[in-house]
Amino acid sequence: MKIKIPANLSILSKQNPKYAHKKYITDDTRELDKDTLLIRTKGNEGFIDKLLGDSCSNSLDSSFCDSLAKSPLKNLRDFIITPKDLATMFAPLPSLVAITGTNGKTTTAAIIYSILLDLGYTCGLLGTRGAYKNDKKIRPKGLTTPSLLELYEILLECGDCDFVIMEVSSHAIVQERVAGLEFASKVLTNITSDHLDYHKTLEEYIRVKNSFLLDEGNISCGGSVIINADEPNAWLNENFGVASKGIEKDAIKNTLKNSVLYYAIEQGRLAKVNLKADAYSLDNGISAHISFECKSGGGKGGSSECGGKSDEDKDNSDKKGQKNFEQTLINAHLYGKHNLYNILAAILCVKSLKEPKKSTSQISLESISAALQNFGGVEGRMEVVSHSPLIIVDFAHTHDGMEQIFESFRGREIAVVFGAGGDRDRTKRPKMGLCAYKYAKKLYITSDNPRSENPQSIIEDILSGIPKPNHKQNHRRVVCQSDRAEAIAQAIEELESNEVLLILGKGDETYQILGERTIDFDDREVVREVLAKKNSLQNLAQSASKSSTKNITKTLQKAPPTNDKS
Repeated sequence: MKIKIPANLSILSKQNPKYAHKKYITDDTRELDKDTLLIRTKGNEGFIDKLLGDSCSNSLDSSFCDSLAKSPLKNLRDFIITPKDLATMFAPLPSLVAITGTNGKTTTAAIIYSILLDLGYTCGLLGTRGAYKNDKKIRPKGLTTPSLLELYEILLECGDCDFVIMEVSSHAIVQERVAGLEFASKVLTNITSDHLDYHKTLEEYIRVKNSFLLDEGNISCGGSVIINADEPNAWLNENFGVASKGIEKDAIKNTLKNSVLYYAIEQGRLAKVNLKADAYSLDNGISAHISFECKSGGGKGGSSECGGKSDEDKDNSDKKGQKNFEQTLINAHLYGKHNLYNILAAILCVKSLKEPKKSTSQISLESISAALQNFGGVEGRMEVVSHSPLIIVDFAHTHDGMEQIFESFRGREIAVVFGAGGDRDRTKRPKMGLCAYKYAKKLYITSDNPRSENPQSIIEDILSGIPKPNHKQNHRRVVCQSDRAEAIAQAIEELESNEVLLILGKGDETYQILGERTIDFDDREVVREVLAKKNSLQNLAQSASKSSTKNITKTLQKAPPTNDKS
């Protein structure tokens, strides 16, 4: 990819005059020419090493080789820049917020974005759903975290924003797509099994996620690391006792301890927790009483203050140097305990942020709570497509993600439509089957994005996790239908009034990948079409029934009286 260097980006040129007349930056060695700088990335370093090892005439266009002799850049190495150089070139950037984790990244990022916008800040957002600036979509859906140069293009477009919130995937961490950036806050939602087709082992996946959180080099001055205290795979939950994992215990303790903030539901009693749900209800949305605790002093190069407080909050604050408290009630139009976790992560992140051009936080818990009530949810994440019957579409595509959804409807009978992506982690498929079997009364196992795999083979993998039926388990209904639209239609047709139908795996995706074909497909549209057809048939039947009744009545009225003699 090649991007243009904006004319007003002159910091790097002043520091390095030899860069002054360069017009472009590329990450592709084949695009290198006299007007272009080459950014070294994880993906191209092998090509760059080969380029440097070859003679100029064998590797590049001869005109470029000729221009080298006349250029201030006397050799190829002078054309190569690092991600840190790139960050310097594009400085100053907005305050950056990174959300990482297996599940909840999109919703947590969207909550932070929504709250900050409602509080009057200008914001960018980028992730699975694309890129946005102040509620306007500026990039279509693509990778959860775009390539380094595409990321900088987006950051440049959001250059006048106060904050940019981004989802950071495990692939992006390994491939160093966010290298060179400094974050005002890094947030962990959770770490469970996913992407093992790429990372090979769960241990490696866990290591990758934690490496991003533990990297002090990408935390800005006064920045924070937001950790789910209920997440056992978060190394920072082990009282920094992670030396056995190849991380120096003392180094973590000295550099990150005061930058780490914790949120929790289950572990709220622990002294280290900064934001906790003291009491909560998950009926008809989410309501919770939450309390926030912080200590004066704190983070890397800065303080970790509670921020703006009401007079009542100030009365609850201890003396300087001791703990301070804020409490409030929150309400949200979301479902499920997993979304309560997402809300807590978002609130703690916003609390930790420093207002642009100021050294301390100014955002009170009360104002955050008020802004949260305006958040209407994310498309394809616990999205209610129909209220009667109750049909919900969600992106959950791992067994733990599915479990979080199922737990939200413990009081109802559950029917579920789901599959698993092809050419992806096969080890999660039996776990998904078992999870669905554990919670759902009716299982409709179907295709997700089968890609190059045989859809039936994927279904068989899912079925391998489901116990074989016996006389004690005959209340389960398991249907295998590889055509996803047919599976959804059958599930709706068989749905009873006391049941909720959960359609999982694709969320707000508007396509399905079948072999080498990509077709238009949207779970929500399929639901609407099936319901519309069903309602149309019902109306037709009712109309026919009324018409038949009228005809019978007319016939009886016209019939001559009977001559009844006894």
